[in-house]
Amino acid sequence: MDAPERERYGPQARPLPFERGTDGPRVVLVGVDGSRTSMRAASYAAGLARRQGAGLVVVFVSSPAPYSGIMSGVVAGAVQQTHDELADELRAECRRGAEELDLAVTFLSRRGDAYTELCRAADEHRADLVVVGSSEQAGHRLVGSVATRLVRAGRWPVVVVP
Repeated sequence: MDAPERERYGPQARPLPFERGTDGPRVVLVGVDGSRTSMRAASYAAGLARRQGAGLVVVFVSSPAPYSGIMSGVVAGAVQQTHDELADELRAECRRGAEELDLAVTFLSRRGDAYTELCRAADEHRADLVVVGSSEQAGHRLVGSVATRLVRAGRWPVVVVP
């Protein structure tokens, strides 16, 4: 072995003592939509963020229905009200969880395509990890889910919670 290799592997190259919480993510982003799997993903992300001393960004994305363009004003208003009520419920639940776990949480409510909005939020908040729940819709096995699209993007480590 020549000198540079010995130097690299020598005593001065020993890793620093391991300190829990210094090697993991600093910002964990989780996508929620009120479904059972998304709430499990939120619980997982909150526990991980607490253990790692990371910040948690919770993103609720309401995707407009494909037929929303032909809805009457009354129906569109009801859809918007439902979105707002679900966002308020999720925001309140995040607040309770943040106080209980003593965790820094940012809640974002967005409208649009879930994949696009999660990517945008992850970039804006410089997420080190993205956590989502697996899709419970049968059609996503053929077409692909938000989770699959996030994994394929390869821009962040993605955890898909069943």
